[in-house]
Amino acid sequence: MAEPIFEIQNLHVAAQGTEILKGVDLVIRPGEIHALMGPNGSGKSTLANALLGSPDFRVTAGRVLFKGEDVTDWAPDVRGKAGMFLAFQYPEEIPGVPVAQFLRQALSARRGMDMSVLELRLSIMEWMKKLGMDPSFGDRYLNEGFSGGEKKRNEVLQMAIMEPEVAILDETDSGLDIDALRVVARGVQEVRTARPELGVLLITHYQRILSELQPDRVHILIDGRVVDSGGPELAGRLEEEGYDAWRA
Repeated sequence: MAEPIFEIQNLHVAAQGTEILKGVDLVIRPGEIHALMGPNGSGKSTLANALLGSPDFRVTAGRVLFKGEDVTDWAPDVRGKAGMFLAFQYPEEIPGVPVAQFLRQALSARRGMDMSVLELRLSIMEWMKKLGMDPSFGDRYLNEGFSGGEKKRNEVLQMAIMEPEVAILDETDSGLDIDALRVVARGVQEVRTARPELGVLLITHYQRILSELQPDRVHILIDGRVVDSGGPELAGRLEEEGYDAWRA
């Protein structure tokens, strides 16, 4: 069995003096998709922000390991450069910064060297074709005026270009209709095809995206704790029984 690429060990996280995560454990190996499901207020977005290194969320116990190294205290940009990627539930708009320029700066930082405009443009065009995106997309300002589906597809484009080793997708399906959801899910699969060792943590409310992405493991988060873990069938049981079946 392959060594874990990403581990969450007994993670406790507080925000504004209130403990939200109360001992989360999770292990992801290369190439695996793990789905983390939970109702509103269970701590899903807190976990995503803590894994990003947001200063608004304080780790009070436990640790996060990436490729065996403790990254709990690493700054967000250091995590990104090392190969961790977070797709936001609500991607921010950055007026005046074209998508292509943003990607060039981010990838140059990730690789520790300046990327040529031509090299990056060719890579962006290739991935836009795979993701079914209009070529003019790269010249638009980052997320400004984007629809919900466009924002999520842009997150997938960033993931493709940045070539991370682990990706945390925070409610990527949020606000998408079924057609947009399928487009985004196919995009994630395209990235996984290109990078089969990519580990993915998919944080979601609903089962519908899981029918597209087929997770290896499913975890249920209730009140800041993982209360159950299992194979894909666990999501089907959740769909039938609801979260109340797991509440204390």
